[in-house]
Amino acid sequence: MSKSFKVRILRQADPNSGSHWETFNVDYEDGMNMTTVFQRIAADPVTTEKQPTVPVAFDSCCLEEVCGACTMVINGRVRQACSALVDALLEESPDAIEVRPMTKFPVVRDLVVDRHAMFESLKCVKAWVHVDGYYDLGAGPRLAPQVQEEAYPLSRCMTCGCCVEACPQFSDKTGFIGPAAISQAILFNLHPTGRVERDDRLGVLTGPGGIADCGNSQNCVKVCPKEIPLTDSIAKAGRDTTLYKLRQWFGR
Repeated sequence: MSKSFKVRILRQADPNSGSHWETFNVDYEDGMNMTTVFQRIAADPVTTEKQPTVPVAFDSCCLEEVCGACTMVINGRVRQACSALVDALLEESPDAIEVRPMTKFPVVRDLVVDRHAMFESLKCVKAWVHVDGYYDLGAGPRLAPQVQEEAYPLSRCMTCGCCVEACPQFSDKTGFIGPAAISQAILFNLHPTGRVERDDRLGVLTGPGGIADCGNSQNCVKVCPKEIPLTDSIAKAGRDTTLYKLRQWFGR
């Protein structure tokens, strides 16, 4: 018989129902990640109490830590299911792997949450570069190597939500836009074309829910799966917004 392990999952049928725990026995396989675990449960959705149930709902897309869709809280830490390896998780928690949805977003079903608030924050800071059209405009403006080195880590953000899940200031009550949106504002202000809307972005960061609401807990940078220097972006945003306000006061 193959070795098995327990997985304890916090489930919720829909946004309006209560949550409850279900535990499953899963046969161990070499190289398993949590996505594989959910697939094995779906193939035989029976709890450890021998009660038939339905497969666990969860988001998944790329399966290689690029899309950010499969973010959830595993063993008390927010992370990606596709890169969360069972061997490491069982070392953390030998009795059972515990899985629950993110707490900062409304639950749709089981481990699926609505990350709408994150995308609204990106809209607020205009996290894009406007184009005049889709015809060939030739080569774009060149970026200095040092700007490329600064911008590339910030461009790896996949809006997974790990940083805002770990942020004590981010919630539906505070209105704080979160570290991901702040970092993206800095990224697009570094772009030669995106810089045209720099003051619009800085205006958002100086307003309600902006940089002043950051408590500098630095939890965000600790949980980011892409190791984005979020605290560097927050520090730069603090400097840039100060200069922005000074320019406003002195009419420049």
